[in-house]
Amino acid sequence: MINRVIIRIKLLQVVYSYYQKNSTDLSLAEKELMFSLQKSYDLYHYLLLLIPALTDAEQKRLDLRKHKYLVTSEELNPNMRFANNRFAEQLRRNKQLQKFYHENGAIWTDDDTNFIKSLLETILDSEIYKSYLTSNDNYNSDQEFWRKVFKDIIYRSEELCDFLEDKSIYWNDDIDIIGTFVLKTIKRFDEETGEELELLPMFKSEEDREFAIGLLHKTILNGEEYNEYINRHIKNWDLERIANMDLYIMQIAIAELLNFPSIPINVTLNEYIDIAKFYSTLKSGTFINGILDSIVGELKKENKLFKN
Repeated sequence: MINRVIIRIKLLQVVYSYYQKNSTDLSLAEKELMFSLQKSYDLYHYLLLLIPALTDAEQKRLDLRKHKYLVTSEELNPNMRFANNRFAEQLRRNKQLQKFYHENGAIWTDDDTNFIKSLLETILDSEIYKSYLTSNDNYNSDQEFWRKVFKDIIYRSEELCDFLEDKSIYWNDDIDIIGTFVLKTIKRFDEETGEELELLPMFKSEEDREFAIGLLHKTILNGEEYNEYINRHIKNWDLERIANMDLYIMQIAIAELLNFPSIPINVTLNEYIDIAKFYSTLKSGTFINGILDSIVGELKKENKLFKN
């Protein structure tokens, strides 16, 4: 589940912190990287747990309405489809998700009533919910309802982003990527095997874990060598005048170009140019593209790029 896009972003953050602290402890940087990736994986579980948390909130809302002093017939006999949603209940009983909950607890607690209440109201006011109430009353409709709710409401919620940022600094930039894996997971469930369904693993393969650690080590251990490449290709600039973030992005990109032959050159370049556009200045993408392109040309002439 932790793909290489997430790895590159988290690694950049760790490298930036490493140099800002003037650290020399590579093992500490490695631990920080793995902790950061674990937090992303935790968020994947918490977002899945948000679904049964919302059905619980709906059940509480309906119960409170029944105990009002003046109760309408609709309040006494409410539509229970949301509260009794089969897919949400299946998620609640999923063995892997239960194990995570028992080991890590929840972030959707009574202390967060206002956030959950606001999100629930948004869902209940939506056209998705109105359409759901008139759809076939079966598992597939229940599952599709939550897929749409997550994709069009939860995934796009600014309140959710603010809530997550308050909960952990490690989740500031995670929702866009982790949310796509939640959607994939929702689609993977079926009525027969949902409780036993294995959630996405933290790493798709051991190779991705080795990529994360290896790229961190190569970047930090060979930083001075990579700076020499950069210095040779900056025109009318001094290395010290380059924004630190741009410099670290290029160091990581060079480390990936030189040490991971299975990754195509254009994939590496495009990934770090995109990262630069998001994490550095408006002009960084163009600047870094030009420098890295020149460095690739030099590496090719020197026969230092070995790609499968």
